[in-house]
Amino acid sequence: MRMQNYKKKLFLASTLPFQVMFVLFLSQNPAWIEVFYSNGFYIYIANFLRIILGWIPFSMGDILGLFFIFLLIKGVYHFIKKLFQNNLKENFSDNLKEYFKIISLQFLSLITIVSVLYFCFYAFWGLNYFREPLAKNLNLQQATYTTNQLVETTQKIVYQLNKTHFEITKNDTLKVQVPYNTTEIYDLATNGYQNLAKKYPQLAYKNPSIKSSLVSLLQSYNGTAGYLNPITGEAQINNQIPKTSFPATTCHEMAHQIGWAAENDANFVGFLASVANNDLYFKYSGYRMAYIYCINEIYKRDKKLSEKIKNTVHKGIYKDFHASFLHWNQFKNPIEPYLKKGYNSYLKANKQEKGINSYSYVVDLLIAYFNKIDKNN
Repeated sequence: MRMQNYKKKLFLASTLPFQVMFVLFLSQNPAWIEVFYSNGFYIYIANFLRIILGWIPFSMGDILGLFFIFLLIKGVYHFIKKLFQNNLKENFSDNLKEYFKIISLQFLSLITIVSVLYFCFYAFWGLNYFREPLAKNLNLQQATYTTNQLVETTQKIVYQLNKTHFEITKNDTLKVQVPYNTTEIYDLATNGYQNLAKKYPQLAYKNPSIKSSLVSLLQSYNGTAGYLNPITGEAQINNQIPKTSFPATTCHEMAHQIGWAAENDANFVGFLASVANNDLYFKYSGYRMAYIYCINEIYKRDKKLSEKIKNTVHKGIYKDFHASFLHWNQFKNPIEPYLKKGYNSYLKANKQEKGINSYSYVVDLLIAYFNKIDKNN
């Protein structure tokens, strides 16, 4: 039985380099990915996972992750224990062969686990990183934009943001208070996608599987608002984030679920789904997110101009931004920058050349989208 188990591990481990080469090959063929994976196999696997796990009220992905960490710690403990049981510390020269045997077996087990996880990651979701751009899918003319184009788009967003804010508060100096709990937000989020699918059928969302993360506190400390678990297909939301950003964050993670892996694409689909929602709090959250990305880009180009535009935004909205800043500031810690560096490397490894900065590339899509609306009008 042990020999059979060893052979199985050896086989699984040996497939890893071939998997890597195959993924690299597929990454150079976005048209194939778009047709056969993103609009083919992935739709079936994603809906299957959401159907079998969506009804469970808690995050199975987080439980699996915590269980995996437990097994990892347990494995390290037994590995160290085994070394000492063989008296390797005292009789190193006599037990050198046994020492390398233990090391090689543990290393084989590790590579086997990596191989299986690598396969599941790309088979269940990760290949979406290499699909054709969202702009092409939605027939948006994405191009390098001028500062004037950026300002014009930002002003349109400010108009909608102020309008929605006033419809909610009836007072431009009051901060928006979202009255919903997390479950209500998750339920309402699907309405936006239903409305969005009438215009863009390819962005339809079925079989909800949206959960509050069991490790929300940890997410807060690493600066994460949410994430998609690629193995279980669950959208995991940090339930401690400010409520005004909660709807847009939920829609962003749902965009990942329907196959838009690139962060700028998920941001844009999340924006569209938020503002397509009949609920004012979702609209506010969507325009709020879009404004933040646009005003940050203007600030990089012209600080005085950004201040001028900020002065046109309702004071109540900036009270909301200040409250959000205070919320995230309490979780600042010396480890967070290193975690973000790791995430930055992960994004770059999956063809998002700008890493974490790719989130802000949603501005390109916003400008293209509002330009298209102007042309159609």
